[in-house]
Formats: sequence, structure tokens, C-alpha cells
Amino acid sequence: MKTIITAENLTKRFGDLTAVNGISFEIREGECFGFLGPNGAGKTTTVRMIHCVSPITSGSILVNGLKADVDNRKIKAMTGVIPQEITLDNDLTVFENMMVFTKFFDIPRREARRRTDELIAFVELEAKRNNKISELSTGMKRRLLVARALLNKPALIIADEPTTGLDPQARHLIWQRLRLLKNQGSTLILTTQYMEEAQQLCDRLVVMYEGKILKEGSPRRLIDDEIGREVVEIRIDAAEDARLISALGPVSCGHERAGDTLFFYCRDGREIQKKLVELDLPNTVHRPATLEDVFLKLTGRSLIE
Repeated sequence: MKTIITAENLTKRFGDLTAVNGISFEIREGECFGFLGPNGAGKTTTVRMIHCVSPITSGSILVNGLKADVDNRKIKAMTGVIPQEITLDNDLTVFENMMVFTKFFDIPRREARRRTDELIAFVELEAKRNNKISELSTGMKRRLLVARALLNKPALIIADEPTTGLDPQARHLIWQRLRLLKNQGSTLILTTQYMEEAQQLCDRLVVMYEGKILKEGSPRRLIDDEIGREVVEIRIDAAEDARLISALGPVSCGHERAGDTLFFYCRDGREIQKKLVELDLPNTVHRPATLEDVFLKLTGRSLIE
């Protein structure tokens, strides 16, 4: 599979703050590649350098063989961006917002109207075509941002936390649309702090924290390597940990304490669950391992400000 983006030792500083700290990665054509991390991890800063709106402090990015910098209009022309912020004109209608945006790409008016009609239908906003933006829900506005990002028929689509603040129905509709775009051959870059979103959409991802990449791989591979397949949670006082672990005897699980919970990470949790039943312990949960477990293990479980 062709590599469409290569970053080497990428660094971004804002004064004394290092927002992105010497990271390297490759993104392949036709995949969805995710940047997963908490607020302030450097996700958005990284993608802003990829699509040439923020200058690079040091290191390099190549996009389709072109050097990414703020003057590279060729990269901007081949990229569609779904921004984190809702950047729509409240005084214009859905249709008018789309038509205004076509002018940035010098799309002829007849073609612009055709693409606008198709994309409004693609995000299921036909009934709101003549409504002003101020009359739309947040979910509708975010769907319109998806449509707007596709007006220039981009080969590369950057979705910067595209479902922040949405209800489950709106979130799943945007996921469906992004999966369809990938299936049609687009390359997607996703930034998110939602674990389920990354697990639903990404072929590969990196976990970022404080400007650095901690791990890279497919969601399933990261879960298997870092956690296992199953997690057993036991709500128990920390003073009881040693006694419980001794009572369980040898089990093929790693464990860690976080707050009021003792976590066991297992390839197969049936063995430990059977012993917990014999010990008659209340407040236990036996569940599949998730990407959230990986994220919390790598970045810590304390509140990140």
C-alpha cells in the first residue's frame, strides 16, 4: 500500500511550550489513521501542520511527495478539513454556506450547485437546505461541516474531533459517512479523544500524550499487546489487595490499582472469574478489553488538566 504522508522528527513549539515533540509516523493511502489522546496531547497541532495552516518548527512532513508548509497550495487543494470548531456563517442558509465555500476552489457555478446538492443529500440535510445555520442543531451543523469538507473532492480528509458534543444518533451517522468515504478510496486522518470512535473507524492509530507518541498499531493489536482480551474489575478497598491476590493464587493476569478499583488484565478471564465466584466477592465486573483500557494504562488514570 502506497505511503501518502511521511513525518520525521516533527516538532512544534509555541514559545517555551513544546506541543509536538519529535514524532515520526507514516500514513498509507486509503486507510483511516487516528491520533488518539487527551486535550493538549498535540493531536490538532499535528494535523494543522499536515494541512499546511501551521508552520513546522523542525522536522518534516511530506504529503503525496510534497513538502508541507504554509505556502503549499497544492496540498491544501487536495485536502478536505472537518474542523473541531463550527466555522459556519450563521446568517446564511445551508445551501448558501456550501456555495460560498466552492468559490475558494474556483469551482464553476453549475458544477458547484451540483456538488452542493449531492453533498447536502449525502449528509441527510435536504429538509434543512434553506434554513439558516442558527436554526440547526449541533449535530446538523457538524454534518454540514462534513459535506463542506468534500466540495473539492479531496483525496485526503482530515476530521479533527468531528463528533465532539453530539448525541449517539448524530455520532453514528457521521461515523457511517466517514466509513463510506474510506470505502470509496479516501484517506482519512482522525483526531479524537473518544475511544469508541477510534475503535470504530481507525485501521491504525497512535496514542499521543504531552506531544509524544506512546504507541502505534491497529486498535485490536494495541488491546491485545497492552491489555489482553478481557478485564476483570473488582471494587475493593486498597488495604485488601494483598489478601485478595494471595487468595486468588496463581492467575495468568496482570493487575493494577486505580482509585477504588483493582483491575486484572487477562488473556482469558474465566479462570479468575471462577475463583472470584468461589470467594463470593460482590462488586465485580468481567468484560472485554477495550481501547480505553489501553489509553488509561498508557497515560494514567488521574485527571488531566
